[in-house]
Formats: sequence, structure tokens, C-alpha cells
Amino acid sequence: MAARRSIVFMGSPDFAVPSLVACARAHDVKAVFSQPPRKRGRGMAVRPSPVHQHADELGIEVFTPTRFDDTALAELRDIRPEFLVVVAYGIILPLRALETARVAAINGHASLLPRWRGAAPIHRAIAAGDPETGVTTMLMEKELDAGPMLLKRVTPVLPDDTTGRLHDRLADMTAEALLETLDRYDEIIPEVQDISGVTWAEKITPAEAEIHFNQPGDVIERRIRAFAPFPGAWLSYGDGREQRRLKVLAGRIRSCGDISKKISAGEVLGQGDEGGPLIATADGAIELVRVQPQGKPAMDGRAFLNGNALPQVILPSETC
Repeated sequence: MAARRSIVFMGSPDFAVPSLVACARAHDVKAVFSQPPRKRGRGMAVRPSPVHQHADELGIEVFTPTRFDDTALAELRDIRPEFLVVVAYGIILPLRALETARVAAINGHASLLPRWRGAAPIHRAIAAGDPETGVTTMLMEKELDAGPMLLKRVTPVLPDDTTGRLHDRLADMTAEALLETLDRYDEIIPEVQDISGVTWAEKITPAEAEIHFNQPGDVIERRIRAFAPFPGAWLSYGDGREQRRLKVLAGRIRSCGDISKKISAGEVLGQGDEGGPLIATADGAIELVRVQPQGKPAMDGRAFLNGNALPQVILPSETC
């Protein structure tokens, strides 16, 4: 039976919850550090982070510093765990904090390092068309996501994977990988990351999620999946007096068909196979099969067209 490790767990969002629960079941989690409570949800009430909420349910003491200052460092030093286990904490840890672990500070990251270091590895893997992705556990260093790798787990990026779907799968994989890393820590030989393979997963901005129909259809379709459910790929429609935003949650690549006239990317061609808006791209067309109008619930593309008219052209651009 594997030895129970003394752990301080650090994490904040939903992605880190399976790892916290797994560590709490198998090891001795002395405390949890998470980002401070913030305004969340429809009513914008102040709520603790998902990790904070689950730590409370598990009866584990929670610390919520806004940054890792001398006070937070002193709290960590008082605990002196064998391991720091960090998953999507969202607060930069100074080297002095990492050194409080008597054995090691370990991070679980949602990519196959050194590819996609940084804030949005799941979004970036889907948008780039990566055939596979996975999770990596590593020793933590001062530089972000740069430490020697301990263990990797791989999963294919499926044709219908959205960031939401892949997020949940990788969250469970991260929990499993961290448990195995802790159990086998004494026998794992760390592997230094190949600097030549480093790519960066910058944070996704809402502006970046705007759909540009002058791109190829496969690029647009991947980006729709990459930005679903957050921040959501989107387009603007309406006349000059009123522009409304339409979030696109799913799209299907279609052919332009046997059309004799010249077609411009962004031109609305009618309804697609499933009844949703069919819009020309740089090399064909894409049907918007699942959308969410501004201020309204999500619906299929056919239902949207029943109550809304799109302009003839969304974004004038290059020919199809």
C-alpha cells in the first residue's frame, strides 16, 4: 500500500476539484490555498472558488490570500508539508513558497509539455487542430510550466470535442496522474523539457473569439469548438442602427454546392442541412447548428432563423 503523503493543495477552478478530492481520499491534505471569494454567477453574489467550496465540504482548512506575500508564506511554513500539489491555482508562487515543501512542489498541467505552456492549453490544442493532448505532472520552478516532467497521460482530441468536454476529461486525468506521481515519486526520473518544443497558450480574449469567415471552414469549425462554452465564438449581425451579438456553440462544415455566381466569404447562403444559417467561408461554407442570441438561451440554428433574419453578408471578405 502506498504511503500517505502530507500535502498542501493549491487550486481554484472546477478543473482542480477532481485532483483535490483524489488527494484528500488517498493522502493527508493539511490545508488548501485557493483564490479569494469573488462575485460569480447570475446574481453576482460573492462566492468562494469551486476548490474552496469542496475543501469546506471535506473539512479542510482553507487560506485565500490575494497574493503570496510574507503572511501567506508564514502560513505555509507553519504547515511544512511533504508536498505542494498545485493545479490551476491562478496565483504566481515565489520560489520561497515552493521551497517550503519538504520533498517537492508538483504541478498538474493540462497539456503534453513542453507544448502549450500557459493559461489556455485546452483551447489552444483544439484550435490548432492537435490530434492528441493530455496532462503532465512536473516539478515546479520559478519559471511558468518549465520544470522537469514527471509523468504524462495522453488522450486523442476527438472530432466533436469542445473545450468544455475536453476540460472535464483532462480534469479527471490530472487527478489520476497526480495520484500516480505521488505514489511512485521515489522511482520516477524527472525529464527536462525540450526547449525547442515550447509553445505558449496565451489567455483567450473575447475579441479573439470573433468569427472571421475569410478563414477556411476547418479553422472556423475548430475555433468554434475551442471557444465553447467560454468565451464563445461569436459574430455580429443586424443593421447599422442595431448590432446584436450571436454566440456560436456548434458548426458543421458544408460545401458551397453547385452555385454559378461568385460567392464572398461571409455571405449568407440560406439554410444548411440541419436548417441553420449557412455562411460562406474561404473554401466552402459552414452551418451554424447551435447558437445563443445575446440575452437569450441557447437554441438550434433552425429555431434561431424562425425568429431572426440575418443580413446578406456577415463579414465581406475574400471569395469562396
